[in-house]
Amino acid sequence: MILKKSNLVNNEKLVFYNLKKNLMRHLLYFSLLIINFSLLISCYTFRGASLDPNLKTIQIQNFQFQTAGGPPNLSLQFNEKLKEYFQRNTSLKTTNINPDLMFEGAIIGFTVEPKAASSDDKGGLNRLTVTVQVKFTNAKNDEKSYDQEFSFYQDFAQTQTITAVQGELVPKILDQIVLDIFNKTAGEW
Repeated sequence: MILKKSNLVNNEKLVFYNLKKNLMRHLLYFSLLIINFSLLISCYTFRGASLDPNLKTIQIQNFQFQTAGGPPNLSLQFNEKLKEYFQRNTSLKTTNINPDLMFEGAIIGFTVEPKAASSDDKGGLNRLTVTVQVKFTNAKNDEKSYDQEFSFYQDFAQTQTITAVQGELVPKILDQIVLDIFNKTAGEW
């Protein structure tokens, strides 16, 4: 009986030792995984933009409203969204005197077109498209400057009027256009 009790104690010690060894090994692997993940996150930017350290200032001029239709405050909405996005996502300071980067342009399109017709008008869609002409000037590197149109659209049911849906659709469209402008501009830094 004494021999069996001694074997039992030795077995318990061995099991405890193996458990402790496995726990330490898993803890080490988990710690290494956390460290590696932290290093990977610190190397990644969600926008793919790395700001040139020589760029310090930005000017966003008021975009003109040069199209028929659309809400009267469309250019104001666009200007605010563009300014806010660059202020929130870069360290650039706004200025009116000799900016490193400058945006100017106009809203040149606000169109509603039928996109998908149906015989009973229940499944038909209309498409609202907003187009913005952007002239971007990079005073530090003229090769990065551009003059380009950006547009985006949202579809809505033909049973709805543009007046009823533009309050919901226009902000989504402008958000996407602002993101496209940012990616075109900052993605090349």
